[in-house]
Amino acid sequence: MPQRFNWLDWTALVLVIIGAINWGLIGFFGFDLVAAIFGGGDTFATGSRIVFAIVGLAGLYTIYSLTKVGRMQARRPAEERVRRAA
Repeated sequence: MPQRFNWLDWTALVLVIIGAINWGLIGFFGFDLVAAIFGGGDTFATGSRIVFAIVGLAGLYTIYSLTKVGRMQARRPAEERVRRAA
């Protein structure tokens, strides 16, 4: 039986999504939302560095979590996967 996401999985996923949105804002518009909220400039303020570090850790944890889910999916019999897809 597949394991459901726990609170840490969901928290990490939300932080990764927030980080991706922030990088999209930086890439498309040159606007850093985290720096605007927590301070920043040429040298990042402590608040911004903490947020970036937490989002980075969440990204690493999400990679681990998704590989765990992938291994669980690979163990399921092929018939069960086909039955669920239908």
